[in-house]
Amino acid sequence: MTLSELYPLARAIHITLVLTSGALFLARGLGVLRGARWAMMPAVRRVSYTIDTALLGAALMLLSILDINPFAVGWLSTKIGFLLLYIALGTLALKRAPTKPMRVVSLIAALLCYAFMLSVALAHHPLGAFNRL
Repeated sequence: MTLSELYPLARAIHITLVLTSGALFLARGLGVLRGARWAMMPAVRRVSYTIDTALLGAALMLLSILDINPFAVGWLSTKIGFLLLYIALGTLALKRAPTKPMRVVSLIAALLCYAFMLSVALAHHPLGAFNRL
């Protein structure tokens, strides 16, 4: 089996992990806002870290299979930039923001980043869904 034959499987795993990671982040964010203890329990955090690590591995596998430099491809560079913003906003939403209103704003902003990253990935364009405007 060649590396390129693994592409459909790596892509399917990547997409599944993207959706799983986003759903867990949303659930945890809502849980934190409601004061639910489970949202920040060590076991839940470990599951989140495991999913995100596997997601990174799948992304790196796709880059390897396709032999792509992500910084030379505009839409991938955009996704990476928004991923970093999403991570920063996510940490604010889940634990670092000092007030509940700041957590709410951070959660909404992180989810908007997530949605935009999805649109960039689907459109294969740095403007994502805004490319059609």
